[in-house]
Amino acid sequence: MVSEHGKVGRPRSEQARAAILHAVDDLVVELGYGAVTLKGIAQRAGVSRQTVYRWWTTKAEILLEASATDALQELDVPAHDDPADDLTAYLQALIAFLTTSDAGAAYRALIGEAQHDQAVRDLLSGTDPIGSSAAAVIGRALPGDALTIPMPQATAQLVGTVFFWILSGRPAGALDPRELAADFLRRAAAPPTRP
Repeated sequence: MVSEHGKVGRPRSEQARAAILHAVDDLVVELGYGAVTLKGIAQRAGVSRQTVYRWWTTKAEILLEASATDALQELDVPAHDDPADDLTAYLQALIAFLTTSDAGAAYRALIGEAQHDQAVRDLLSGTDPIGSSAAAVIGRALPGDALTIPMPQATAQLVGTVFFWILSGRPAGALDPRELAADFLRRAAAPPTRP
């Protein structure tokens, strides 16, 4: 039998999977990325090391799955009628994710590790929950030809300031999501056509 990760073996127990994903978030927050081990994750989750190794190869893989799963939930903001309101709500959620969520702390740890670990960099480049969530909100706020730049550039422009600000240790309270959303719309939205 092939599991959801394509490895041969028994299908994983959702209870064990959830315990492992919660354990890795908790351990990164408590100990920092460098001190987390697969053995420690297994112990915290109450599962055997073989259970962990059956589904993941590295702690980075576990951490990315945990943070990506949580990011998709935490960054899934309800649609708003006004594009500026939609983008503002998303940026507020992103700021909260990166500053107050355990999953956000885990994601920040992975970004830091990716700066000197090629394997983690490759892992992050293949799974981008922030880019995916930002693209969904941009596509909703600026449908069709309303977006004047390629989507990868648009997502970088929307989230770039927040990432730089948070990852460089500046206070999140100094960010104005409404102003960032308005600035993004000025740069990325096509001007309205006149009849």
